[in-house]
Amino acid sequence: MRLLTLAQVVAGAVVVARLGRGRRRQPPLRARPDAGLTISVVIPARDEVARIGPCLRAVLAAPAVTEVIVVDDGSSDGTAELAASLGAKVVTAEPLPAGWVGKQWALRQGVAAAGGEVVVTLDADARPASGLFGALAGALERYNLVSAGPRFVCDGLLEQALHASMLATLVYRFGPIGPASPPPAHRLVANGQCMAFRRDRMTEADGFALVRDRMTDDVALARRLAAQGWKVGFLDAGGLLEVDMHDSVRELWREWGRSLPLRDVTGPGWQAADLAVIWLTGALPVLRLVAGRPAPLDVALLGLRLLLAGALRGSYREPGAGLLLSPLLDPASAFRLTQATRRPVRTWRGRTYPGVSGGGRPARPGRSAAR
Repeated sequence: MRLLTLAQVVAGAVVVARLGRGRRRQPPLRARPDAGLTISVVIPARDEVARIGPCLRAVLAAPAVTEVIVVDDGSSDGTAELAASLGAKVVTAEPLPAGWVGKQWALRQGVAAAGGEVVVTLDADARPASGLFGALAGALERYNLVSAGPRFVCDGLLEQALHASMLATLVYRFGPIGPASPPPAHRLVANGQCMAFRRDRMTEADGFALVRDRMTDDVALARRLAAQGWKVGFLDAGGLLEVDMHDSVRELWREWGRSLPLRDVTGPGWQAADLAVIWLTGALPVLRLVAGRPAPLDVALLGLRLLLAGALRGSYREPGAGLLLSPLLDPASAFRLTQATRRPVRTWRGRTYPGVSGGGRPARPGRSAAR
């Protein structure tokens, strides 16, 4: 018991230190109508007819955007037809090569088709404000790769509570968004729902080929490019970008479990350390509280967790009681994180991808893949 208490003290100190970085963060992105650069927006899409419409309408109405490219990755639901009818340029993705995940393959083709000096990639469930694109292009004056943290849209109390609980596991492991000092390359995080970079430099690096087999492609890309000397920024864009990720609690549980562990970009030692932090500081205090046996340290950690719930209000379009209830679901999130770490989910939209070693690097692409 003494050893468990000591481990909990150490884990709590780690979390406090990480949360403390939030006192010195980069300011949120602010709307910028025009950055003086041509901007191409690339949206990879596979069976997104139910969600892509609002995204496309918002992007097409943005004055700073030069062109909008939808890469149709084998959709069978009319995604390509809808995108074309709204005015987007539709690129039909080539057949998926062995060793590639569909999103990276689509993005690589979208970048190749783009003509803008800056490329912004968006997921189909993103809802951007018109000033986002100029703001991202402006941020590239300081960074080589920028990803944007959105404001989340949740349907109902339980979905918001579970989403906030899972989001808290990321904050406990990596600290708040927009750190003033970037972490080491192997601990960087990024958000693939919205990224920006200069087209010529990404083409030269062939970045999506570097991470072609990763399910957590956004973090893999940020870490690989940072290791090559790129300056990578993860900035708060909550005032300019919203994302409606999931249609139900069940989908949230299933789909975020696919990316939450970051297993294919994190070595076994860090995986074990991250799980220990989540169980000791998040799940254990709640379990002891429910059992009626919380220790003073548990009470302190629960208080810290409630403070984080309050700080996360700005991460949601309609913050509600779900945020206050989210700590009660921390044991469930810890379980899901552990489950997905042990048995990674490598299935998405009807495709199943072969596994890769945790934290390993993909093989260097062959000549045909690099061209």
